[in-house]
Amino acid sequence: MAHDIQILTEAELREVVSLDLTLVDVIERAFAALASGHVVMPPILSMELPEANGEVDVKTAYIPGFDGFAIKVSPGFFDNPKLGLPSLNGLMILFSAKTGLVEALFLDNGYLTDLRTAAAGAVAARHLAPETVETAGVIGTGVQARLQIKAAHLVRPFQSVLVWGRDADKAVACAEDLARDLGIEARATDDPAHLVAQSQLVVTTTPAREPVLMADWLHPGLHITAMGSDQAGKNEIEPQALLRADAYICDRVSQCETAGEMEAVLKAGLWNRGTPPELGEIITGAMPGRKADSDITICDLTGTGAQDTAIATHVRAQFGGAGTVIRA
Repeated sequence: MAHDIQILTEAELREVVSLDLTLVDVIERAFAALASGHVVMPPILSMELPEANGEVDVKTAYIPGFDGFAIKVSPGFFDNPKLGLPSLNGLMILFSAKTGLVEALFLDNGYLTDLRTAAAGAVAARHLAPETVETAGVIGTGVQARLQIKAAHLVRPFQSVLVWGRDADKAVACAEDLARDLGIEARATDDPAHLVAQSQLVVTTTPAREPVLMADWLHPGLHITAMGSDQAGKNEIEPQALLRADAYICDRVSQCETAGEMEAVLKAGLWNRGTPPELGEIITGAMPGRKADSDITICDLTGTGAQDTAIATHVRAQFGGAGTVIRA
């Protein structure tokens, strides 16, 4: 029997879906569900294609109580800019959790991934950052640098932002965009240590394979969200920093051990604290997060299939009439 399938392009998705507190709440619910132990979330399928200077990641999760589950395919082909093409693209397929039938196809080219990643940063800030944040800092100058700061501002409305990147011109451009979009003071700095010293909330958004934030820079009352490391070998935070923090929290421990900040700590043989808590456990209150304003907290976000299922079902529920419908 034929059934309807909704198809939305990136342009159509950009018209209807944006980064807001409703989306943050949706992603928070997904993390809370992860803590229940009932979510079915297999390991990330990751395929490196060295001959094409590319990689493909596939993520998925089934969350009890959600109407659907998503399978997301994210190719990255990093020579594409030479051909006048974007290096990242991809799509999400939403299936019915009851029948397994395809319900929607989101040809988002990574847009929904960008939003759900930023929303996860807001969830981390909501539950781990100090109640009062006057200055936020971001290390990195790309799309996520902008989105992570906008997301954090939704839950911790700070008055100023500092930006650092290896390319000073890109840092200035990022700061100008944030100042315009948020209506607050934002400026670039040439000293990442100064950025951390002045900030109560710092987000790292780089593809670095050598640390860009050092353990000696940590200070009481600091929260760090590290979201750039999502592949083996990436490392933004000096390993000793995880040991100096009062709390180190993973989005998913098994992923952080192999593709997040914890990988470098384990490789160095430094970790001696047992299994870290996960963000969902902080949300549900099963594990403590920040215990005092003076605590130093670090949240390691590698990106989960649960987030993909959460945003895909949200789009379907809220904007089911958008785009094109085909009979299949």
